[in-house]
Amino acid sequence: MKLLRTLVPALAVALPGAAAQAADDVQQLRIAALAATCANCHGTAGAAVDKSVVPGLAGLQPAYFVTQMKEFRGSGRNATVMHQIAKGYSEAQIEQLAAYFAAQKR
Repeated sequence: MKLLRTLVPALAVALPGAAAQAADDVQQLRIAALAATCANCHGTAGAAVDKSVVPGLAGLQPAYFVTQMKEFRGSGRNATVMHQIAKGYSEAQIEQLAAYFAAQKR
């Protein structure tokens, strides 16, 4: 009984923190999955193999990434397919991708 009186308050404190961590982990997995869709052209984790053909995204400053995506969406930058692809992302997804690729090593 004494053990239960000790464990219940400890669990009440620990479980919300664990739930928040689990939610954060799920969000990070969603962002990584979203970023994986860029790998066909821009390389795994944004590390392009041949940067003379397609630029790498790894290590880009988030503000630069966001600006470029918005220019693709608004037809301010010419592209073969990016103007169509960029239109499929929400503002929040673009911000998340910008942070993801900024954290990747070039």
